Amino acid sequence: MRTRLVNSSSDPVPSPKGEPYSAEATQGGHQSVLLHEALRELEIRPDDIVIDATLGGAGHARAIAEALESSGILVGFDLDQDAIVRAQTALADAKPQVHLIRSNFRNLGSELAAREILSIDKALFDLGWSGYQLSGGRGFSFLSDEPLLMTYVTDITPETLTAREIVNEWEEESLIDIISGWGEERYSRRIASMIVSRRSTKPFLTARDLAEEIKACVPSVYRWGRIHPATKTFQALRIAVNDELGALQEGLASAWRMLAPGGRIAVITFHSIEDRIVKQLFVQWEREEGGKRITKKPIVPSDDELSHNPRARSAKLRVIEKNTISKDQKTI
Repeated sequence: MRTRLVNSSSDPVPSPKGEPYSAEATQGGHQSVLLHEALRELEIRPDDIVIDATLGGAGHARAIAEALESSGILVGFDLDQDAIVRAQTALADAKPQVHLIRSNFRNLGSELAAREILSIDKALFDLGWSGYQLSGGRGFSFLSDEPLLMTYVTDITPETLTAREIVNEWEEESLIDIISGWGEERYSRRIASMIVSRRSTKPFLTARDLAEEIKACVPSVYRWGRIHPATKTFQALRIAVNDELGALQEGLASAWRMLAPGGRIAVITFHSIEDRIVKQLFVQWEREEGGKRITKKPIVPSDDELSHNPRARSAKLRVIEKNTISKDQKTI
């Protein structure tokens, strides 16, 4: 029998209960991606301890809670206080014990240890950013005049790194590196050169301003392509501001260390850099640390899901299970 040590002072879900919540619903422009596939592959048991590493719109969290009974535990993470509030409402009538933690999932290990949770059974990392953030006033959407921030942190201080600081202060070569490396943008040099030239006379302050300047500086054939020409640059800036790739590696490593034998981790990625990191980690764990990839090839959204949610088109789901018998035990 597994032992659970849960601190009674952990974050409670407050009452009164919120309005009925559907995990299928689209709210504030957000719809959970690969919801059924993720829950199916995680194989959640009623008494599992489950991590939702990115609460977002709380769609996955609600579905996980519905798979758990009162003997189960759901722990949700998000840096965004608004996401915590949404989850509090969505999970107010949940059967399992719920802990909602306002923190980056890179701190998963220390946050769980503080609540005396010593191991987990399942973990879901949905790396897509919530549709709520498009209207969150932080410059994630290049169609708005919002401040050029792009940070998930809501309590912004002078020490908080923002996209405005990167765009207006970083050296041209550094801009090229992040736009090319993390945005995989073919016109990274052209865009970086434009940014440095333009900021010398007028700093970039809003998301729309930056997006329009990027659109104006790229070749016309690229300007009218399937995606907005600023998309990859904005992706790169968001990754840089929030250290998303470093956080991903740290968070996954912590979840793997705490994962009980037979437990599973599911990760939903939305661009090739994230997917490559997840795939490489899973291959490494399978080869060296007693893991078994449940999905040798990623699961992608169905045609039906894509028809209802075109933003899911780049999503990929990968799942790994920790062996119940270690690699060393097999060789004895």
